[in-house]
Amino acid sequence: MDARTYEGSCHCGAVKYEIKLTPPDRAYACNCSICSRAGWLLAFAPATEFRLVQGDDALADYQFGKRSLHHTFCKTCGVRAFSRGADKAGSATVAVNLRCVPEIEASKLPVQEFDGASLPV
Repeated sequence: MDARTYEGSCHCGAVKYEIKLTPPDRAYACNCSICSRAGWLLAFAPATEFRLVQGDDALADYQFGKRSLHHTFCKTCGVRAFSRGADKAGSATVAVNLRCVPEIEASKLPVQEFDGASLPV
């Protein structure tokens, strides 16, 4: 299936983005201390496939551990629509919260566990 561009946002709309993805056939649930608390259902893409449309000034960044991942959230509504980091090869990567992409019914996708708790963050 060919990749397509999806639009995502926080709850209040201050943060909006576009992400080019192949329509996901699953969502990932990370078991790390922050993602499990937030209830994220994730999809990952190279950073080159992500474009922040608006809201750079509305974002706050939370980091913990080794401070290698950027867990961004909207300063107004608190929603965490995406985060930034790197994959195992060191390439810049974006994780999008599929619950923030209206065209994707994240709750209807099969969920695969992702062991983020074991990663050196």
